[in-house]
Amino acid sequence: MHKKFEHKEIEKKWQAQWAKDGIYKTSESEKPKTFVLDMFPYPSGEGLHVGHPKGYIATDIYSRFKRMTGHEVLHPMGWDAFGLPAENFAIKHKVHPRVAVEKNIANFKSQLEKLGFDYDWDREINTTDPSYYKWTQWIFIQLFKKGLAYESHEPINWCPGCQTGLANEDLESDGTCERCDSVVEKRPMRQWVLKIREYADRMLEDLNTLEWPEHIKEAQRNWIGRSEGAEIDFKLSTGDTVTVFTTRPDTLFGTTYMVLAPEHELLIKNKDKIQNWDKIVRYIELSSQKKEMDRLDDTKEKTGVKLEGITTINPASGEEIPVFIADYVLASYGTGAIMAVPAHDERDWNFALKYKLNIRPVVSPLNPPPAVLQFDAPYTSLGWLMNSGEFDDMDSEEAKRAITEKVRGRMTATYKIRDWVFSRQRYWGEPIPIVHCEKCGPVAVPEEQLPVTLPEVEHYEPTGDGQSPLAAITDWVNTTCPTCGEPAKRETNTMPQWAGSSWYYLRYMDPKNSEALVSKENEKYWAPVDVYVGGDHAVRHLIYARFWHKFLYDIGVVSTIEPFQRLEFLGFILAEDGRKMSKRWGNVINPDDIVDLVGADTLRVYEMFMGPFENTIAWSQDGLVGARRFLERVNGLGEHVVETEPKAVTTLLHKTIKKVSDDIEAFKFNTAVSAMMIFLNLAEKEGLMSESYQTFLRLLAPFAPHLTEELHSQAGHSDSVHLSEFPIAETELTVDEAVTIGVQINGKVRGDITISPTASEDEAVHEANNGPNIKAKLADAKIKKIIYKPGKILNIIIE
Repeated sequence: MHKKFEHKEIEKKWQAQWAKDGIYKTSESEKPKTFVLDMFPYPSGEGLHVGHPKGYIATDIYSRFKRMTGHEVLHPMGWDAFGLPAENFAIKHKVHPRVAVEKNIANFKSQLEKLGFDYDWDREINTTDPSYYKWTQWIFIQLFKKGLAYESHEPINWCPGCQTGLANEDLESDGTCERCDSVVEKRPMRQWVLKIREYADRMLEDLNTLEWPEHIKEAQRNWIGRSEGAEIDFKLSTGDTVTVFTTRPDTLFGTTYMVLAPEHELLIKNKDKIQNWDKIVRYIELSSQKKEMDRLDDTKEKTGVKLEGITTINPASGEEIPVFIADYVLASYGTGAIMAVPAHDERDWNFALKYKLNIRPVVSPLNPPPAVLQFDAPYTSLGWLMNSGEFDDMDSEEAKRAITEKVRGRMTATYKIRDWVFSRQRYWGEPIPIVHCEKCGPVAVPEEQLPVTLPEVEHYEPTGDGQSPLAAITDWVNTTCPTCGEPAKRETNTMPQWAGSSWYYLRYMDPKNSEALVSKENEKYWAPVDVYVGGDHAVRHLIYARFWHKFLYDIGVVSTIEPFQRLEFLGFILAEDGRKMSKRWGNVINPDDIVDLVGADTLRVYEMFMGPFENTIAWSQDGLVGARRFLERVNGLGEHVVETEPKAVTTLLHKTIKKVSDDIEAFKFNTAVSAMMIFLNLAEKEGLMSESYQTFLRLLAPFAPHLTEELHSQAGHSDSVHLSEFPIAETELTVDEAVTIGVQINGKVRGDITISPTASEDEAVHEANNGPNIKAKLADAKIKKIIYKPGKILNIIIE
């Protein structure tokens, strides 16, 4: 029966009681541990909309379930609050970033608390807290000491809108800034870079050890982008050496020209030797105005300019070949130079046709190759070599290594991922703990002097000249060199917003430790994160965090090779109109309004029931109403308690316990809710005993913590339902005594039979023969084969 309840009163009451009793306090104990983690939020000014809690509800259900099954649970929450979004918000609203962040965090925390999550708030962290970013700076210093953090002056991505340098990962696929949509420029600039590429192979290999969705693993592989091939040196007529990377060294004899990227450093060096320099300068300028996406687009016509006065030698054939610059080659990919083999590469083929360059086929799909092979399109697969001297008739795979050795090249690998540009020319970020000394160069700040705190300023707006606003704070910048004691200057660039989130999960293990990032004892107890949940930033954040974690493993700070053992991908919740929730569309739904209207438990149950966890699904107000009705029926279920319950109710309860337990473990929350709804239907109709009623409350407790706590208390319990034992199904009651399965003859269903799910094949065939339709079909037939799957199907093949 439906029985309304005052959700506001109940939720306020129990949230206060849980806080008073400290029932969610986490400690290191003798129990088995479970570390459940959300990708912590960036506290924007808009606050949460109803799509944001979906992942938090899921981890809350899972962590409550684990606690009730005897685990010590770490389910923490914190704030990723440094970086461009917070600073841009502060600029827009003319407040200090620190003030804006504190206000936004207070709002976020208030919204989360209304939903009744089981966070241990004593473990709360904030990336902008000096006691936290002290250890972010400490990690940077260790990277610096190991040679993995270095200064570079190469061209980087410069966003004219955000007025700062960006990493490749901060760009959209079309080359624009992900934050402001500005067209990003290439600008030479001093910056700090981290050698993430040195960890590329390990990050690729260790993906195989992880319980992650395959599409996330594949996204990681694609971003790292390992390519097997060879480095081969070409000598220019200027005396310079150009190294190219190629995945097809077997085609080296077919190289008929070379292409340099318009940004290649050898162009400026040899401008006096390039006879058409004016034309080259104009082309370089035009190329700089194009997006990388457009330059790499295979559908666009390829353009280029020949370097008059400069040639190179094909190291395999000894042939002199021309050198071009073309914008389809990028300085940031590979070595910024390619050996062009038009007979076996689509882009090179089109370029060669346009500029009437020689096309020489050197790989044939036939074996042995004919004396003359006509090509009307590039052949890009492997095959057997031709027109390649001593290597003719050799297969491509064998020839790759043989030709590379012949020309003294090097078999190696290259990667799409670039080293991580780690500097931002902005105020709101962790100060980089480096001091610049004219005598000693860059020197790490002594660890005992950490943290290097961000100075308080009135004006923090970006300067736009490539300098951080910190550069103008002379009292802060001017210092002494820790090595020689001479006057020196602090580093004025700050870290990117990804810095603090690359290791935050470790600090939850030991948040108050002032002597170490995390104690070895706590880290060994909690590591790794057992279940990590999130949707955004699945590639970038995970790449960065895995890189830092592996470095921390190398220096003995952590004991596991990977930080996140299992990853559950979070599907988004769209507005009812099917669009992303946005102020722009006026379709944002505030969870506070939903909690006020129908309660936190209703919101929780609805968001878990609306569809598979990993799916993106539109919000439905009707669905919300259905979830509320379900809880009102649960509230009235006590009216259906009887002295003796039908066996069907007992059996279904234990099947439901097994289903819900399995589904929570598998993050199939929608089918878990569905199973509980089905049980409720039968229990209302047939009645249930008090023991079964209370068992059902414990089963529902992780999903609807407030109402179940209230009903558990009304049933006479003084302890919290969330500290009670989760129901355990009696195995014998979860197995059906009889099942109905289809009977097929030659693959066509001719009837069905009801038998034990463990019945033998002979028993199944005997029962089938008792059915009139099937018996008639089998009467004069010869059985050739029987396909029987107990409890599922019987297929009789006859002649």
